[in-house]
Amino acid sequence: MTHANGKRAKSHLRERARELRQQGWTYNEIQAELGCSKSSVSLRVRDLPRPERTRPADTSAAQQGLQRAVKSRAAAGAELRDKAYAEIGSISDRELFLIGVGLYWAEGAKAEPSSNRRVIFVNSDAGMIALFLAWLELLGVSSERRRLSVAIHESANVPAAGAYWANRVGIKVDDLLKTSLKKHNPQTNRTNTGEGYHGCLRVAVLQSADLHRRIEGWWYGIVGTATRQPE
Repeated sequence: MTHANGKRAKSHLRERARELRQQGWTYNEIQAELGCSKSSVSLRVRDLPRPERTRPADTSAAQQGLQRAVKSRAAAGAELRDKAYAEIGSISDRELFLIGVGLYWAEGAKAEPSSNRRVIFVNSDAGMIALFLAWLELLGVSSERRRLSVAIHESANVPAAGAYWANRVGIKVDDLLKTSLKKHNPQTNRTNTGEGYHGCLRVAVLQSADLHRRIEGWWYGIVGTATRQPE
């Protein structure tokens, strides 16, 4: 029965795909409407002649169908995200500790054996910054040992970026160190523009050579434990 139902469903998709193609719909529009891959659409309709340019009314109908499909997929994605959010629940100090170690080793500054070690974390994601600062609190690293500064492209709204980051981390703008500006290159096609671009926040910890070594040890301890073969 399940096999028969599957064959009927595939037959229905094929018929619907061919119907839409004959109405002048593009592969992308059919894909969004039916929720299948573009290659599947091609297999079902490639023997049909290329449709003529659709009339305005047909184009409007196709566009509306595409918009409905996009909205439906966005709503389903938002529901899935909300469910995943609820699955996390509360986080223990140990869990935050382990998360912070992994976060720093993935995104934080490393050091060559012969260089000066220092804990430095730079990121454009406010959530990552908030998590890193919460981790420093857990480790007992006081705010007096932290130095925060903004790094941003010189063509951006630098004062607004400073105000944004100061507000996100709960400090005064004057508490930020001098902003680091990236020189403008007219040949570069930048995508990090607009009101949503705030540059990066750099968090440096003073007198942190020993902390850096401990982070390195913690990380290798996590890797060793997680990959240890059962006896």
